[in-house]
Amino acid sequence: MNEADKDLNMRELLDELKKKLVTELELTDIRPEDIKDDEEFFANGLGMASIDLLFFIAVLDNDYGVLIDNKELGEKVFVNLTTLAEYITKNRKR
Repeated sequence: MNEADKDLNMRELLDELKKKLVTELELTDIRPEDIKDDEEFFANGLGMASIDLLFFIAVLDNDYGVLIDNKELGEKVFVNLTTLAEYITKNRKR
């Protein structure tokens, strides 16, 4: 796969993740296109709560076959959408 294809696949994955965040977490005041690729999941970013994170981890496991099963990994993966998409790209089973 060439770099252009990788970039396109990453863009498609990022867009897909934004839609999943909005629909699965029922974020009624946010549109997918308003979420930045480098927007943080917590604090001043999307402001996700720990229960949101747990639910979204289950969605990721179901939809992509990626398992995030410890705090250390979660802290590395759930920095922003780009870090999450990179992890999924390297570890997806679906």
